[in-house]
Amino acid sequence: MSSPLALAQSAAVPSPERDRASILAMQGEYAVDFAFDETVLLKPGYERAPAMRSGGNETVIVVENTPAKLVLQHILVDGKSGHVTKHWRQDWTYEAPQRFEFSADQTWHVRKIPADLNRGAWTQCVFEVSDAPRYCGTGRWDYKNNIATWTSDASWRPLPRREYTKRSDYNAVAAINRHTITPNGWTHEQFNTKVLRKPDGTQEELAREFGFNDYQKTKDVDFKPAYTYWDATQGYWAKVRAHWDRYLGQAPGVLLKTKVDGMAMIIPLFEQAGKLEEGKKVADKDIDAVFAKWVTSAPAE
Repeated sequence: MSSPLALAQSAAVPSPERDRASILAMQGEYAVDFAFDETVLLKPGYERAPAMRSGGNETVIVVENTPAKLVLQHILVDGKSGHVTKHWRQDWTYEAPQRFEFSADQTWHVRKIPADLNRGAWTQCVFEVSDAPRYCGTGRWDYKNNIATWTSDASWRPLPRREYTKRSDYNAVAAINRHTITPNGWTHEQFNTKVLRKPDGTQEELAREFGFNDYQKTKDVDFKPAYTYWDATQGYWAKVRAHWDRYLGQAPGVLLKTKVDGMAMIIPLFEQAGKLEEGKKVADKDIDAVFAKWVTSAPAE
């Protein structure tokens, strides 16, 4: 029998193809449960926020599949009405030389990834519904006991939508993310610390939070509306991603000139995609106009 040390050492050997198979295993149709609980309270006098529970039906579609990069698009479908909402996106890059990092309000700077962190690792970058940036994390896949698990390093991200619409007592989240492939789907665990980053550079930690997103494969929902939507709009969203890449593909990064809710960009982009659903056309200059109004380069560091 192999010793625990030998098992740990064998699990640490990079296997990009096995990693790719693990990432691709996240595609499919799911019933999803979202749960968030504040756990450790760190600020004197701070009161624990109510637990959050929600759920939905989500299909995960592979948009890009190359040896060193995989792009997965999430699309929500209402099981009763069939209403479709383009949801978040996750990009996975093997040994990515750089990534964007949330550095200030509506600002993400592109920074190099240290070689020791990056070796044999995958960087996951997450984007919101408009394909605007959210956060990145870098880590290696682990296969101890034949369980595929990826764990990121700690990195910054902005407040989630469920929080910034209600709270202003903190302005950043320090997060570690963990994805695990399970027999009937996959899970996303979030180890979050809610932080107030102050103008003088000091930080005040309010509380820790555990998030658990459970993706269970389902055959009880008709996801055809999601695929119909994506067939009609995928070319459009590819152009939108290309616009973002102009800022996120190199330093210094991107600054959004919108409110934190991002609706100033979400609304026109979704309206343009809606035109394509109706069989109408959207000119490239219309996409250009949205970005010209609301997006610019981040200030140099």
